Amino acid sequence: MSTTEAQVEQVEQGGIVQRTPRQIAWARFKRNKAGVISGYVALFFLVSAFAAPLITRALGLKNGQTYPEAIDEQSFPIGKFGGMSLAHPLGVEPGAGRDLLTMLLYGSRISFSVAIITTVSSIGLGMLIGLTVGYFRGKVDAVVGRFSDFLLSFPATFMIIALSLPLVQRVEALGIAKDNGARVIVLVVFFVFFGWMGFARLIRSQAMSLRERDFVMAAQAAGASSSRIIVKEMLPNLWPTAIVFLSLSLPGFLSAEAVFSFLGVGVQAPASTWGLVLSDAVSYWRNDPTYLVIPSVMLVIVVLALNLLGDAIRDALDPKASH
Repeated sequence: MSTTEAQVEQVEQGGIVQRTPRQIAWARFKRNKAGVISGYVALFFLVSAFAAPLITRALGLKNGQTYPEAIDEQSFPIGKFGGMSLAHPLGVEPGAGRDLLTMLLYGSRISFSVAIITTVSSIGLGMLIGLTVGYFRGKVDAVVGRFSDFLLSFPATFMIIALSLPLVQRVEALGIAKDNGARVIVLVVFFVFFGWMGFARLIRSQAMSLRERDFVMAAQAAGASSSRIIVKEMLPNLWPTAIVFLSLSLPGFLSAEAVFSFLGVGVQAPASTWGLVLSDAVSYWRNDPTYLVIPSVMLVIVVLALNLLGDAIRDALDPKASH
């Protein structure tokens, strides 16, 4: 079914109303209660992340500020549950005494930024390559296919860990960015470099199918250029696939950023991400388990919400789904 076709649905009054595929997909999504709730949860965390300065200012907190009065002589939080109080709703960090809510809010900005930039870049690159090889086929398809096979054979995790430091130093030497900025750039480049192949292969297969459709063949017969056919005829029919892949890839890259920060490859202190907070919390889990539990639970909730949201979007855009 083309994205420009209208769907016809019988209504209770016996009349007939026409709805576009977008309206049908939205109606399907709204019927998925888990997807709707997950969407609100994901939106809450996303807005909270980028509104971190406003939230912390409203609570009288400041990023990077320490609160020595909130920790005891052994540098552990004073009070139960990691020092939770009205002044520090999620407690404070053992050792330095920074506010945990502030750390998580500002840390989530970095985590979400890396995940969003990586996801969009991977999908954009995969779309470009997949459409190109799927339409032109032949030698282009063979060369790109072998190159993607070559990349898939690499142990990506090992390569990122082994090469991150030399590449960070190179980025700093070129004056592109410094410190954590350079680390974020390298991490995003690695994620995109090893993350486009799956989507490109999916788009390739769909592009090869679309190439044989009547509307594409009609455009070719009318003398339309290859670029016009790809952009005007084929690309609009691939957006649903891109949206679904984006919604399902975002939690994966969010988790990946947390893992590599946990391993010391990503952002370093004094900045914070969820992975870096978890890495530090492991050292204190016996004496202050709250410091480990809170960021762990938050990460699980966000990733689970994004996964459920992705599933709901996929089901809503599936033309074979039941009404």
